[in-house]
Amino acid sequence: MSLIIHAIGGYNEIGKNMTLIEIDDEAVVLDMGIHLEKYIAYTEDEDLERLSASELIKAGAIPDINQIGDLRKKVKAIIPTHAHLDHVGALVFLANKFDAPIICTQFTKSVLNEMTKDEKVKIKNPIKVLNAGSTVKISDDISVEFVNTTHSTPQTVMAVIHTKYGPIIYANDFKFDSYPVFGKKPDFKRLKELGQMGIKALIVDCLRVETEGKTPSENVAKDMLRDVMLGTESEGKAMIATTFSSHLSRLKSITEFGHQLNREVIFLGRSLAKYTNAGKDAKIANFSEEVKIVKYAKQVKRVLKRVERDRGKYLLVVTGHQGEPKSVLSRIVNRELEFNFHSGDHIIFASSVIPNLINKSNSDVLEKKLKSMGVRIFRDIHVSGHAGKEDLRDLILMTTPQHLIPAHGEHKMVSAFSELAHEMGYQHTKNLHLLRDGQKLNL
Repeated sequence: MSLIIHAIGGYNEIGKNMTLIEIDDEAVVLDMGIHLEKYIAYTEDEDLERLSASELIKAGAIPDINQIGDLRKKVKAIIPTHAHLDHVGALVFLANKFDAPIICTQFTKSVLNEMTKDEKVKIKNPIKVLNAGSTVKISDDISVEFVNTTHSTPQTVMAVIHTKYGPIIYANDFKFDSYPVFGKKPDFKRLKELGQMGIKALIVDCLRVETEGKTPSENVAKDMLRDVMLGTESEGKAMIATTFSSHLSRLKSITEFGHQLNREVIFLGRSLAKYTNAGKDAKIANFSEEVKIVKYAKQVKRVLKRVERDRGKYLLVVTGHQGEPKSVLSRIVNRELEFNFHSGDHIIFASSVIPNLINKSNSDVLEKKLKSMGVRIFRDIHVSGHAGKEDLRDLILMTTPQHLIPAHGEHKMVSAFSELAHEMGYQHTKNLHLLRDGQKLNL
């Protein structure tokens, strides 16, 4: 008789998320992501490449599944909660090592299909779609339920693992946005119902627990974009925006304001093509009806030559919001692509810099070069997709779990989460458990 939480990845750091829950002689895996900082350091880009799992494990870029040994044979399902690379990217390298289906939402499935098609790799595991608000039985003793929540990519869910020992909620990542740009608001009603059932454990994202208050709605970011794009003088100037390729609601707002400026909107870059194609396949948003999507380098070069001649007619949305060396924006700035910035051109970073050394360094270098060209830079036109301190408090109050396990954070974030948990009556080692990669907790 056992119920054991195995912290595989994402418990020491931001990214590389993977948790294994062992229930007697069976197990489920939740998320299987890459460590973006280490992956980009290894490859110089966030696009997935055909690399071996062993070399990426050695580089610390994907979870080290060697630590679970024969437990792999127990796994009945792999459950990625959403389509961000730090939660789903390692599936391309590791899923084939498990004889288990992948259970996810349609958008996450579509993104996985785009990844494997783009890199010409094959995931042998069957991919089964489970919609938010639905439950599927994966064995006689285990079922999986998806509860709708909001985040910075579509169809993000909290996964509830129903066991004979009680339900375990895996909420990694989420925010509580009651006014999303599209999609439904979080299913607060179901979370409260689950709380009344008696939650055995809550494994929860603590990335932004140090932020007081609650995380603002995506509609706040839309208002910020409106103010920058429509409220500044840009006639005759180039306008370039960059954001997370997976953030379809942000891309939708950028496109909307670009059209209000009577500019032709063009998306440039492989990852933008990947996620927007997935959005179309999942019937969430069909950007191809509103914008021109350009994926490959030769096409990008042709488009930039055309835009160079009449820059005031276009809005370019490009990859490169973290200053990635191989991104379209970096290659323009480094003169690898033929496009010259002029004084007064607009660069809009509809994102924030992910707080790690490589991203900060790459972003600082990129911004310094842009400033030397005389462009106008609009930074941090963004709200987070992660729960603030009061969102986390609300989730704990709604679900009243017996045990709390923070994840997806560095030491200082875990410490801040501990302070919140102590405020709410949880005690370290008794019902608040601070795990690190490679550790396990027997409940």
